[in-house]
Amino acid sequence: MPISLLDARHRTVAALGVAQTLAWASSYYLPALLAQAMARELGLAPATVFAAFSVALLASAVVGPSAGRCIDRWGGRPVLMLSNGVFALGLLALSQAQGLWSLFGAWLILGLAMGGGLYEAAFATLVRLYGREARNSITGITLIAGFASTVGWPLTGWLEAHWGWRAACLAWAGLHLLLALPLNFSVPRAQGLAAAAPEPAGAQDSPVVEGVPAGAPAWRAVLILSWVFAVTWFISTAMAAHLPRLLMASGVSLAAAVAVGALIGPAQVAARLLEFGVLRHVHPLLSARLATLLHPVAAALLALLGAPLASAFALLHGAGNGILTIAKGTLPLVLFGPQGYGQRQGWLMVPARVAQALAPWWFGLCLDRWGAQALWLSCGLGLLAFLALLALPKPLPDQT
Repeated sequence: MPISLLDARHRTVAALGVAQTLAWASSYYLPALLAQAMARELGLAPATVFAAFSVALLASAVVGPSAGRCIDRWGGRPVLMLSNGVFALGLLALSQAQGLWSLFGAWLILGLAMGGGLYEAAFATLVRLYGREARNSITGITLIAGFASTVGWPLTGWLEAHWGWRAACLAWAGLHLLLALPLNFSVPRAQGLAAAAPEPAGAQDSPVVEGVPAGAPAWRAVLILSWVFAVTWFISTAMAAHLPRLLMASGVSLAAAVAVGALIGPAQVAARLLEFGVLRHVHPLLSARLATLLHPVAAALLALLGAPLASAFALLHGAGNGILTIAKGTLPLVLFGPQGYGQRQGWLMVPARVAQALAPWWFGLCLDRWGAQALWLSCGLGLLAFLALLALPKPLPDQT
């Protein structure tokens, strides 16, 4: 590939990676820092703020397939740019919230933006531009955006401490318009649909799975991936919401729990570097199977041995989560191909978004009842996801 094309692709990945960092920091990672302040000023329980956030996640599940279909048709640039405007509108509305209904309304707007502006949209944008060669670019985006919490939490906390949570929301809205919007505008236009390689009639309705004989039930693979993505998103969100409390239930002090939790981010990025440097030479299904096993192993160690294994738990869980984030983009690409990727990805992620919305509440109830032994729930779910991946067809040599 000519150096000029490589440079252009690197610029695109960098632009999308920074825009994704901002999108995640100003939506998914926002309640962790602002929920208490919002609840206190609005006279609501913190759980109510998280319930509004769950509504946003459900809204993103509804929007996802339509956003993906638009990316398949017109490319990712207009969809991502529109999402920046909707993000800014939602954050502006959130900054002006005065009670329950305005709070939920603002988060509903943010959910619409999330459905067309987070990883699934960015992955579909790359697939629309680069087809089967998008795997490394997908990894590159996750390497950059993997620092969303590292950047977003301190910045949100600083803004809230100095000017309050309303000003913090306004600042994020401004960043969407002044920084993320120009970055997404710099993404190349997608070629017309006529330039895309034709696929057999009915391919979009009945996707072909590589390694599966013609006529095999490809929808079984779709259902398996939907299940795996839902389970892994559930585990990831449950751990993100309850990790300090879970570690303390395992015998770790609060200060140590915070320090252990800080290991997850670097573990995710390190695993993504491993994927970029070593695992990219193997089929994504193999790396996904390995990654899916890491949380069950980590959970079993912490449940059985307690506090001494807390750091090992964080590192193994973080590494698995880091690779699985990439697998959510690459597995559908190599199994079903680039045609119709965006819409298919949107549908695949609907159960995952619903599971994500329910995870903090459901796992919190399990933690209330069973304490650290709630880890056996996430361990069992992770093992079921691994077994489901084993049911997918034996992979052919990777062509991405």
